[in-house]
Amino acid sequence: MVFFKMEDGSFGARQTVKIFFFYVIFYGCLAGIFVGTIQALLLTLSNYKPTYQDRVAPPGLSHTPRSEKSEISFTVSDPSSYKKYTDAMSAFLESYNDAQQTDQMKFEDCGDSPMSYTARGSLESPELGQRKACRFSRSLLGVCSGINNPHFGFDVGTPCIIVKLNRIVNFRPKVPGNDSVPDSLQAKVMPNLIPIFCKKKREEDAGKIGEIKYFGLGEGFPLQYYPYYGKLLHPQYLQPLVAIQFNNLTQGEELRVECKVYGANIGYSEKDRYQGRFDIKFNIAS
Repeated sequence: MVFFKMEDGSFGARQTVKIFFFYVIFYGCLAGIFVGTIQALLLTLSNYKPTYQDRVAPPGLSHTPRSEKSEISFTVSDPSSYKKYTDAMSAFLESYNDAQQTDQMKFEDCGDSPMSYTARGSLESPELGQRKACRFSRSLLGVCSGINNPHFGFDVGTPCIIVKLNRIVNFRPKVPGNDSVPDSLQAKVMPNLIPIFCKKKREEDAGKIGEIKYFGLGEGFPLQYYPYYGKLLHPQYLQPLVAIQFNNLTQGEELRVECKVYGANIGYSEKDRYQGRFDIKFNIAS
């Protein structure tokens, strides 16, 4: 207890106690207001449906294998130089093995061609329980599936990458209009499919990229795999994948490739290089 001497010579212990209790009550009230505000905010939130999505950015476009500075550099004749890439791809595709998708209570077939969105009830109907996920077999990725060639083409200088749209709860990508799709992709535009296209990033790489092949269901992202219902309602959800193989990259040179996905509600940002697109650098030695 702190005592201080008053002007009349008495000690102010009683005054000190009053000040102490004042601050206890004052900070107690502040803490109560803070806790009450947080509790009121939590009452407006749902465990299943995002309450505030008005400023959610379009989904990012990401690829496997990921690497530092988005650079894939390896020597064709040296398996150890690309082992980290192929190991990452094999690990990523484990959940896409057919053996992992046999449970009829968790998975269902959603068609072998692009179709419209799959309706599984509202996010505001948790009483419906967990929702089934569409099967996506890695065999759809063709020569980039790793089933027959565990090196994913790296051993012969034709590397594959696996591409996916990042998850956003309740997001429904919309098919692009013809005016937003480059001429080279017009022939591949089809209903119920979000297309993807890769090309040279720099003019000096013209003629050095070579043929690019796409593998997957419709060679794009089919709409029947959307929407995603979140981790609680959709724990076994599998994103549709697109495998991209670069068949004739010029060796001994640094090449940059840009891949972009096209959708009516998918935009791009200079501040986020993975929003709807990405660029990747290849450096392949023989």
